[in-house]
Amino acid sequence: MARRDSGPDFIEALARGLDVIRVFQPRQPVLSLTAVATAAGLARPTARRILLTLEELGYVRAADGGFELTPRVLDLGMSYVLSRGLWEIARPHMESLVARTGESSSVAQLDGSDIVYVSRVAVPKIIALAVTIGTRFPAMPTSLGKVLLAALPPDEAERVLAEPTRSGIVARWQPGPAERAAALREVRARGWALTDEQLAPGIRSVAAPLRDGEGRTIAALNVTVHAAETTVDVLTGEYLPLLLQTAGAISADWAACQAVPQVTGQRVSA
Repeated sequence: MARRDSGPDFIEALARGLDVIRVFQPRQPVLSLTAVATAAGLARPTARRILLTLEELGYVRAADGGFELTPRVLDLGMSYVLSRGLWEIARPHMESLVARTGESSSVAQLDGSDIVYVSRVAVPKIIALAVTIGTRFPAMPTSLGKVLLAALPPDEAERVLAEPTRSGIVARWQPGPAERAAALREVRARGWALTDEQLAPGIRSVAAPLRDGEGRTIAALNVTVHAAETTVDVLTGEYLPLLLQTAGAISADWAACQAVPQVTGQRVSA
């Protein structure tokens, strides 16, 4: 997987280590040495040295004759989330939204043709697909993904959607270019997105953009319900206004946070 045609500053060993971490998938939590080497495109001795190094650092561990990731890999993603500061700002607003709706709420960002969940406040309900921070889904069949894709220029959105998903999920809805373009135009026009069992049976949600002080979409916020319990009318008539209000409040707080001068650590002379 590592790219070998990069510049002189490219560190091949680091790229291979990250490749090894990425080969572990939700439905394959434990992989043999041979499976890791094959998936990462590495020789077995190289894969073994990388795995043992990652084990010593605490990112993988031996399990059932193979290897599995440890919770420590979450540190890699959470460093990004926490460095953005968005999670601390969004969380109290999300908790209030969940308390008012009784439904789960999540924040996601775009990564290629997928969305990746970076924040979540959940209620205990059984749905078709489990979601945690770091979960990855194809963007187009999700309300979060539609919002994020609609924020891009149409040609860029199509370029992004041409990238293969890394989620391992096959969505129920597989629209062609014309249908995708029409769906994203609708989202741009109304400012929010709906998905009704397009990703998987039973999953229905609405999403709205989170914006920075310049008006740029930096993430998306949703409310997710079980289709058997909540109709589209309730979702869009009762929960959507609360979602839009919450997204606006988070965006305003984030813009205010950005406007505060940053402390540089330099001592001010008296």
